[in-house]
Amino acid sequence: MDLIVLGAVLWDLFPDEKLIGGAPFNVAAHATRLGMRTAFVSAVGADNLGAQALARAAQLGLSTQYIRTVQDRPTGTVRVFLKDGQPDYDIIRPAAYDCPDLNAADLRRLAETAPQWLYFGTLEQLSPEAMKVLARLLTAIPAARRFYDLNLRKNSYRSELVERLLNDATILKINESEAAAIAEMLDMHGVDCESFCNAVATRFDLECVCITRGQRGCAIWRHDLFVESPGCSVALADAVGAGDAFSAALMHGLTASWDLRRVAAFANRLGALVASRRGAVPQWTLEDIMERKEA
Repeated sequence: MDLIVLGAVLWDLFPDEKLIGGAPFNVAAHATRLGMRTAFVSAVGADNLGAQALARAAQLGLSTQYIRTVQDRPTGTVRVFLKDGQPDYDIIRPAAYDCPDLNAADLRRLAETAPQWLYFGTLEQLSPEAMKVLARLLTAIPAARRFYDLNLRKNSYRSELVERLLNDATILKINESEAAAIAEMLDMHGVDCESFCNAVATRFDLECVCITRGQRGCAIWRHDLFVESPGCSVALADAVGAGDAFSAALMHGLTASWDLRRVAAFANRLGALVASRRGAVPQWTLEDIMERKEA
């Protein structure tokens, strides 16, 4: 196993259509398409949307083995509002994804695959059930690199939760607004990007800190090496899922032990490709990624 992803699968409700989504689901789908062997841990409701989510996961090549079906919560949904292609979200809870579960046999089976990565975010960890599953996974697979994709959503995080999850992480991926939020939480003001990454990495013993900058690319700090990579020029369809595709590409490149500049450029290209197409997990191929040019 290359990757275990814990978190939400839900439906993004646009004004004119619904599309499968949830940052962890998107990461799992994109990582699978990149060739990473991926286990996705989540839950859906015993409803029509849940059945559709399971079917869509299978279509995307994801195993549904660890996606639980719960009776007392609806399948997750989020209302998505776009302004100039950039999304805002109205998260509807309670939701089934707050109730994942892994029994002892599941944990043993996953641990035996010696996964290289464990991915988690913030939204789901507001749920005690999800937090319990994360704690069990952290114990069961201590050698896995722990990818924390901050993904702060309005009214869906607490500072103390973020700090706790930072202490569990080895890789941190954030966007610029989230970097500002962390700087505020940690009383870290007036420092440049490299110094910020270095300070956060030192404080939380992180291997890598990545800050995405949308069409302006990204900045990555890893083991005292800092690189800034320009973005790719695309016609923006919507940015939903672009950061999740970036996360999958970042893990893919780090797994392959690529040069950090190559990792950054590859992740930028996949993020831009997804932003140029409708929905969080549009169809794409490796050839599509390699055709992208830096701005």
